[in-house]
Amino acid sequence: MSAQHDFYTTRAAEARADADTASLDNVRERCLRAAAAWDAMAARAHRSDVHKAKAEAAKAAAAA
Repeated sequence: MSAQHDFYTTRAAEARADADTASLDNVRERCLRAAAAWDAMAARAHRSDVHKAKAEAAKAAAAA
């Protein structure tokens, strides 16, 4: 995984932990929305990493 994916995943976990400790409903909901957004960014970063790896493999195969 890329550093970006790891960063996004870590931030999502932090947001979920913040939601678990929040005493106010609106703060808990905000943290859960943030966690969902970080998860979505992590998924996009993962897809990008996979696409990049496939493109590099195809480029290497074409060069060989």
